[in-house]
Amino acid sequence: MSINLIYLIAGVAMFLAAVLPSVLDRYAVSAAMVLLVLGMVIGLLPLPEGMRLDPVVIRPQVERVTEFTILVALMGVGLAIDRSFEWRSRAAWAAWSPTWRLLALAMPLTIASVALLGWGLGLAPAAALLLGAALAPTDPVLASDVQVEGPRVETPDAPDSPGDDGGDGGDEDEALGEPVDEKDDVRFALTSEAGLNDGLAFPFVTAAVLLASAGGLSSVGSGGLLHWFAWDLVGKVVVGVLAGVAVGWGLARIAFRSSRRSLRLAEQGEPLLALAALVMTYGVSQLVGGYGFVSVFACGMTLRAAERNHHYHRSMHEVVQRLERLLTLIILLMLGMAMTKGVLGELDWRGVVIALALVLVLRPAAGWVSLRLRARPADLPGGLGRKETLATAFFGVRGIGSLYYLSFAAGEHAFADERWMWSTVAFTILLSVMVHGTLATPVMRYLERRRERAGITAPA
Repeated sequence: MSINLIYLIAGVAMFLAAVLPSVLDRYAVSAAMVLLVLGMVIGLLPLPEGMRLDPVVIRPQVERVTEFTILVALMGVGLAIDRSFEWRSRAAWAAWSPTWRLLALAMPLTIASVALLGWGLGLAPAAALLLGAALAPTDPVLASDVQVEGPRVETPDAPDSPGDDGGDGGDEDEALGEPVDEKDDVRFALTSEAGLNDGLAFPFVTAAVLLASAGGLSSVGSGGLLHWFAWDLVGKVVVGVLAGVAVGWGLARIAFRSSRRSLRLAEQGEPLLALAALVMTYGVSQLVGGYGFVSVFACGMTLRAAERNHHYHRSMHEVVQRLERLLTLIILLMLGMAMTKGVLGELDWRGVVIALALVLVLRPAAGWVSLRLRARPADLPGGLGRKETLATAFFGVRGIGSLYYLSFAAGEHAFADERWMWSTVAFTILLSVMVHGTLATPVMRYLERRRERAGITAPA
């Protein structure tokens, strides 16, 4: 494959990434499906000299690219959610109840069930736990078809006469409107879950590394388990949330309310603040010992909470979304190429069983149990009917987060089953993209029609 052909393929792929979301909007085909298949076709061609796609060999590069892609996606998710959260409000906690249920029940159940299945199929306990932790998080990158579209505000109605404008007018009136709350609880639940569980799976990945490094649970000891629970499971999450909120609050104060006009980026409409915020937040969180993924999502939510009816949120989200689309293009093409270049070479019946069980049984069952247990009435914010619950439980898209966690853990400890796990994770992502990508459009449209018949208007 010559360098000129690479430029041609890259240009065509970028064009497809730009047009596919709108072209495929009415069809039961996702952009991720097309790009992944395109990558698999490209992978049938000879590779340029020195180009390697073996994830074991290029593990550091895989880790960094997937890490940054997830960070960009998490900032976009944080900025996209319209449903506000006030930690002192019981109503806000109740409105977010699907999220808490999916995080506190569905994710641990998924990790445990995949780990037990892997262990039963012959994996070492540490490898089984790692596989469960890597495959448990839903993906904020590849799940755009079932997530909220972005921050929305309603432009205020034009005044009937010049004397009825109700204020001074000017630029501020052009930038502000009425904030729109989330009305689609399925999309909200899947979006908020994906925003948080990428970070909350980290403690279980570190637990797998700890277990493998120690050589067994007995070698870890009660002291090691206590330290893991207090710091890895609880402490780092709290630190991560606080770091994200602090950075987001500080940047929001500067961008929206600084006494110096040159620093009020919201008035200038400079969207690069979102990228500066995610990089800064991740750096701060890592320096103080928190989970950076949690921090970036918390920062995005905090920025979104500031001046909620300002159109600047749309500008920030759009620049993040475009960068995310470009990074996703690169990863999907490379993953597709790797699939036809040998990454699936270690796949056996055990990997197929685990992937099918996760996508079709384990995640849907764990999601159903978590959402139906003392469920909130469907007519209240955060309430889901039976069909909405089934859709939310089923659409747990697996993707780039799984690649990151496996590459991270493999860099911390040499797992004997690493190549087999790469094959299993890659096949699971392929299966998830195909199954969920095919069903997402018809199912979400069916639910939207149900909501409209019930008198709940979907946001434009």
